Amino acid sequence: MTAGAARRWRDRVLLVAAGAVAARVALSAARAAAPTGARGGGSGPGPDPGSGWDRTNYRGRTVSLAGGPALAAAAAVSAAAGAPGPRAAAAGLVAGLGSGAVGLYDDLVGGRPEHRAKGFHGHLAALRSGRVTSGVVKIAGVGAAALAAAVLLPRRGTRRPKSMINAGVDVALGAGVIAGAANLLNLLDLRPGRALKVGVLVGVPLAGGTAGAGAGAAGMAAGVVGAAGALLPEDLAEETMLGDCGANALGAVLGAALVARTGRVGRTVALGVIAALTAVSERVSFTAVIGRTPGLRELDGWGRRRDDPAPAGGGSEPLR
Repeated sequence: MTAGAARRWRDRVLLVAAGAVAARVALSAARAAAPTGARGGGSGPGPDPGSGWDRTNYRGRTVSLAGGPALAAAAAVSAAAGAPGPRAAAAGLVAGLGSGAVGLYDDLVGGRPEHRAKGFHGHLAALRSGRVTSGVVKIAGVGAAALAAAVLLPRRGTRRPKSMINAGVDVALGAGVIAGAANLLNLLDLRPGRALKVGVLVGVPLAGGTAGAGAGAAGMAAGVVGAAGALLPEDLAEETMLGDCGANALGAVLGAALVARTGRVGRTVALGVIAALTAVSERVSFTAVIGRTPGLRELDGWGRRRDDPAPAGGGSEPLR
């Protein structure tokens, strides 16, 4: 290993540690700022879904939404710290904080009667009827944050002449990856620890590599790995949850890190995979598939409370 490669690996390890520290500090701040009693970890029915930071998970335990803002802040800041330049740093901040902010809005008010709608199509139907739900705000906000981040990120791996059309295609692909990743992580966040584990598993390879055009952007994912890992204990213990805020931010920042490392081909492949998984989720229960698949089942359940029931064999996904 060359001295330069060793230095890059050292820097990434430091970024992982910094992301973990930032997440722990942010979680403490979020829990302190939450309304009295909104610390999670209890059993029994929770408060009104539209009030406070407490929510009732799929097992009837009361959990706090504090994990979401903590992850959004730590992931965005650590991605910016590890970015190869000011534009990429700004992209990480916009993707993480923008997606997290509209996700938090949906978390806090989405349970109110005037904001309720079932799924993406339900929110669009509400919009057509003249009702702007928190879900519509989230969809628009995540899309806007993804677009802004994609504009800021550099074009890589292309020899095509610079033109408005080529630039527009690259930006559209990048925005699709970032927004799609934000949505996909949210779809996966249906059991304690699941989205954070996926974030770590995706983030580690994105943070690897010491050569190539995108290696300089690997640092954007390193801090996110540390932040996600640092918040796993409370998430697995059902004391906190990510909510839309944390899951959207985690996916968006990882999406931005992927876009920063790839060119048009890589972005196209990534968008295709994300779109396929999203389409499958409309017909297939991820929880049911995980529960039937050896290896995935054990990984998904690792670290979870011992009294946690096995994943359901089918049907609709209960709220986490």
